[in-house]
Amino acid sequence: MEIFNNFIKSEIFLIVVAVINLLLLILYICNLMKLRKINKNYKTFMKKIGNGNNIDEMLKKYINKVEEVNDRNQDIIKYCNKLDKEVSLCIKKIGMVRYSAFKDTGSDLSFALALINDNNDGVLLNGIYSREMSNIYAKQVKEGKVNSKLSEEERQALEIALNQEN
Repeated sequence: MEIFNNFIKSEIFLIVVAVINLLLLILYICNLMKLRKINKNYKTFMKKIGNGNNIDEMLKKYINKVEEVNDRNQDIIKYCNKLDKEVSLCIKKIGMVRYSAFKDTGSDLSFALALINDNNDGVLLNGIYSREMSNIYAKQVKEGKVNSKLSEEERQALEIALNQEN
């Protein structure tokens, strides 16, 4: 231990520490110069790629634009889903049968009309025409079925509507 203490107190130790510090300082300065050169080459390279513009800034702008487009796409997807739900409730399938309700009337002026949405919900209208009067009757259609009795023409109109493609 005493030898070690003597060595630390000696001039040789101080010279060795000074030489090591000098070498470290030289290495530090060399590294700084190399880092500056690499930094300069990097900036020159980035400007060449960006046609005179800083590629880093261009990339940041493009990333911001992509994020904005992504946000807009999410909004559009939400809006489209909302529209899909609303459109499924709209009348899309129509079935119509014209007929003559009474033998004494000339043309097929009576009709059965089925108006159905994607869920097979809607209304079935039956318009009966005679020379003295005209009446329209409505029946609710739920999941493709009607709770009351149907005439042959009403059944045909409902079948036509239900068999249509969306």
